[in-house]
Amino acid sequence: MTDGLETDVAEAADVAARRDELAGRVRTHAGEMARELAVLQGGDYGQETFDTDGGSWTLKYEAGDVQYLRFDPKSGSETYVVSSKQPPEPGPLGTAMEDYDAFVAAFNEHIESFDGLLEDAPDEFPAVASTAELVAERDRIVERIRDVADAMAQELHRYDGEYGTYSTTVSGTRWELKWDGDVASYLRVGGSDGTYLLSQYGPASAPEVRRLVADVDDFVAAFNEYVAELEADLSQVSFDDER
Repeated sequence: MTDGLETDVAEAADVAARRDELAGRVRTHAGEMARELAVLQGGDYGQETFDTDGGSWTLKYEAGDVQYLRFDPKSGSETYVVSSKQPPEPGPLGTAMEDYDAFVAAFNEHIESFDGLLEDAPDEFPAVASTAELVAERDRIVERIRDVADAMAQELHRYDGEYGTYSTTVSGTRWELKWDGDVASYLRVGGSDGTYLLSQYGPASAPEVRRLVADVDDFVAAFNEYVAELEADLSQVSFDDER
C-alpha cells in the first residue's frame, strides 16, 4: 500500500518537472517574440492578439519581455501558457501546445506583413529655417533693455536699499522691476502671471519682446518722473535754525 502511494507521487513529480521544463522553453521562445513586437511597435509595453484555427493567442509584453501569453481556445477555458503568477496545469498546457505552431505561424505572418511598408516613404526633407538671425536681434534688444534696467537698479539701490521692487503702470499694464544690489533681478510685465522681459532664467520669446519693446521708453520715462518727484520732495527739506 505504501509503495503504491510513493509511486503515485513520483509520477506526479515527473509530470510537474516536464510541465516546468516545457513552460520555461515557451517563456524563452515567447520572450523572443515579445522583443520583436516591442521593436516593431516602438514602445516599452503593449500587446497583440493572433487568431488561429484553434482559437486566439494574446501576447503581452513590457520592457521588451513577455508579461503573459494567453491561449483562448474556441472551446474550453482560456489558459495562461506564460504568466507572472504560476505555471499552467499540465492538461491545459498540453492542449495549448497542440496549437502553438499555428500561433507562431500567425505571429510570423503578422511580422512579414510589414515587409516593404516603408519602401516608398520619403527619406529626404526640406531644409529647416534658421532662427539664428532672429534670436541674435532679440538678444541685442534685450541687452539694451538689460543695460537700462541695471541703471535703474543702481539708482534704486542707492536711494531705497539693497533690494526691492519698483512698479508702475504703462499703457494700462503693470511693469515691475526687482533689483538686488546694482543689478536688475527681473523686469516683469503684466503682474504675477505676466511676461518676464528679463529674468535669471533667460529673456522672453522674440514675439513677446516685439510686443513689449515699444513701451520700454514709457516705462523709463515713468521711472524718471518718479525720481524727479523724489528729488523735489527732498529739495523741500531744510533745517530751521530758529526752531
